[in-house]
Amino acid sequence: MQTTPIRESVAGKLKVSIYETRTQMGEEAAKDVAEKIKALLSLKNGCINIIFAAAPSQKELLYFLSLQEGIDWSRINGFHMDEYIGVDENAPQSFAYFLKENIFDKVPFHKVYYINGNAKDITAECLRYTDLLNENPTDIVCMGIGENTHIAFNDPHTANFNDPLMVKVVTLDEASRQQQVHDGCFAKLDDVPTAAITLTVPALLQANAIYCVVPGKNKAMAVYHTLNEEIDERYPSTALKTHPNATLYLDKDSAGRL
Repeated sequence: MQTTPIRESVAGKLKVSIYETRTQMGEEAAKDVAEKIKALLSLKNGCINIIFAAAPSQKELLYFLSLQEGIDWSRINGFHMDEYIGVDENAPQSFAYFLKENIFDKVPFHKVYYINGNAKDITAECLRYTDLLNENPTDIVCMGIGENTHIAFNDPHTANFNDPLMVKVVTLDEASRQQQVHDGCFAKLDDVPTAAITLTVPALLQANAIYCVVPGKNKAMAVYHTLNEEIDERYPSTALKTHPNATLYLDKDSAGRL
């Protein structure tokens, strides 16, 4: 049964849908992603390519997406948008591990392409992943927004809306690292890595469609800035307002300051 948003609006080109609960938000976003997947598969020969964010905020979306019927996952390639440098891929804190647990091992993808945060040559790893993205142009991005308005790991101090790179190494600001503690991924700030490999803002925005799922009261101020600030690298998520086919899904908590 379809759940109707309690409020809908538009900020720039960004569509905004607010739901009563986090579960409703995730389920309706998953239905929209599934509908887009089916439409693209009907139009294209071969595979489509989806980039996924790895964060607790995405759990509902990924859970309900894995349950959607009628998706030919054997024609879908999966990518992820960032990874810590120096965290073992089988550690629960790694983004590869999170995505395996929540989507990549739940449905039969054609291929899944992982960022290797433990590569001996990190620059070469960025180039390798850039080549993969160029060979497999992005159709869909499923993502969130950080407490400091980052998208992927493009924090305000490293975000570049005209970045010439598609994949790069970044240092993480304290707000990003503290979010990982708030999310329960690490016990304390000192445990959180200080560097990561991330897809850049232009790499995310080149997708045909973006589905951005942002629940929880800790994200309320980030949502406020996203929708009310000018499009500016100080608030990286404001770049979403320039995309012609992006939707922001909120629950009552994350929409609490609107």
